[in-house]
Amino acid sequence: MRIKLPSGTNAEVVRQPDGSVNRGLVVIPDVMGMRPLFDDLVAQLSIETGWSVATFELYPDREELDAAERLEAASTLNDNRIMADAIAAADSTGPGLVSILGFCMGGMYTLKAVSTGRFERACPFYGMIHVPEAWRGPGQGEPLDLLALGDPSSVFAVIGNEDEWTPPDHVNELEALGASVERYEGVGHGFVHDAERPAHSPDAAADAWARVLNWLAG
Repeated sequence: MRIKLPSGTNAEVVRQPDGSVNRGLVVIPDVMGMRPLFDDLVAQLSIETGWSVATFELYPDREELDAAERLEAASTLNDNRIMADAIAAADSTGPGLVSILGFCMGGMYTLKAVSTGRFERACPFYGMIHVPEAWRGPGQGEPLDLLALGDPSSVFAVIGNEDEWTPPDHVNELEALGASVERYEGVGHGFVHDAERPAHSPDAAADAWARVLNWLAG
C-alpha cells in the first residue's frame, strides 16, 4: 500500500492481512529508490517473516532522476531527513519492535540509522562504510561516526570481498567498532538484491538472505 510519510515522502508498507502486529522491518532501497523491485521485495519479506515491512524513497520529489543524476545529487541528501523518514516508516509498520536493512546507498543509511536508537537490529548489504568523496555534502555525516552513537553490536553487515565501494580497510574499521560482518568471496557490489544485475550471485545471495533473516529474528 502506498502511503505518504509526514515529510511527504512516498513509501510502501505491507501489513499483515489479519491485522496482527508482530514485528516490523524497514527496507532502505539502493540509489534508484522505490520501484517495482522493492515493492515486490517488501511484499515477499512480509510473507516470509510474518512481519509488516515498509520502504521509502531516498529522493522525494526527484523520482524522475536517472542513475547518473541520482549519483551526482547524492551530496545534496540530508541525514536528518532520511533518518526521520526511516523512523516514520518504522512507525507505519505498527507498534512492535522494528529492525532495518538496506542496499548499497541504503546500506550506508542503515548504518547511520543505528544512531537513532529506533531499530532493534540493522543489516546493511554492501553499504558504504565511509561516505564516497563525490557524495560528501553538508547534510552527510560519516556512517561510522553515527554508528558509534548507537549500538554497533546490533549490526550484521553483508559484504562482497571484491566490492570497490567497501574496501577491506573500511570493513575492518566497521568490524573493529563492534559490528558483525559476513564476507563473501568472489563477489562484488550488489550481488544480493537484484537478480537482473550482472553482479548477482544466486548461491551467495541465498546464503546471505538466510543469515540476515536469522539474525533479524534472533
